Parts: sequence; structure tokens; C-alpha cells
Amino acid sequence: MTDPISDMLTRIRNAQAVLHKTVIIPFSKFKFSLAEILEKEGLIGKILAQGRKTNKTIKIELKYDGNNPAISSIKRISKQGQRIYIKKDELRPVRQGYGIVIISTSQGLMTNTEARKKGLGGELICEIY
Repeated sequence: MTDPISDMLTRIRNAQAVLHKTVIIPFSKFKFSLAEILEKEGLIGKILAQGRKTNKTIKIELKYDGNNPAISSIKRISKQGQRIYIKKDELRPVRQGYGIVIISTSQGLMTNTEARKKGLGGELICEIY
């Protein structure tokens, strides 16, 4: 696996496409903090770190509105071959405020609205709406 973040987003996208209740992904601190942001924004249910050391995983409960997933689109922006960075002045709302962009800043992962309030730019990780 060359890009673990893309793998995580694809697992979530695929699990929601077939209406699974949960999805399990390999653990990393970066992926766990990304999942925490999604949970805080109300796009997924509870997250849980399971296992120990090398067998550690993240269990994510997916949210639905009837048969419609809470996340209609989840897309990786900055890739391994082409990193995309944004300055604090260039941060704009996504989908007229209905979507979010997750940004990796010097103070950790945060949404575009948090980064705009703190006056930070950084690497664009993914776009969700």
C-alpha cells in the first residue's frame, strides 16, 4: 500500500456504498486524528482503537440517513506524487459551507473553518461533503 490515507478514504467510501454498519482500518495516529475530525463533524459515528502494537486497528461506525450515507463524497486532494498546499489567505468555504476540507497544519489536523479562524495554512488532505 503506497498511500494509507487514500486507502482509509476508499474503505469508508466502499463500505458506505454497500451500506455496511462498520469499517475496520489499520491504525496510525494520523488516520485516528482524521477519524476524530469526521466524528466531531458528525459525518461518522463512534470510533474505537482496538488491538495492541502491530495488530492495532480503528473501528469506525458509519452514519446513514435512511439508506443514504452521511458522506456523499469523500475525495483525496493532496497525493503522494503531488502535494497541494494552501495559504491562510486562500482558504474558502467548500460547497457554500456544506462541505469541509481537512488540512494538515503545523498545529495538527483541522478543518478549513478552524484553520481560517486560527490563521493557518497547510497541506490539503481531503474534501468531504
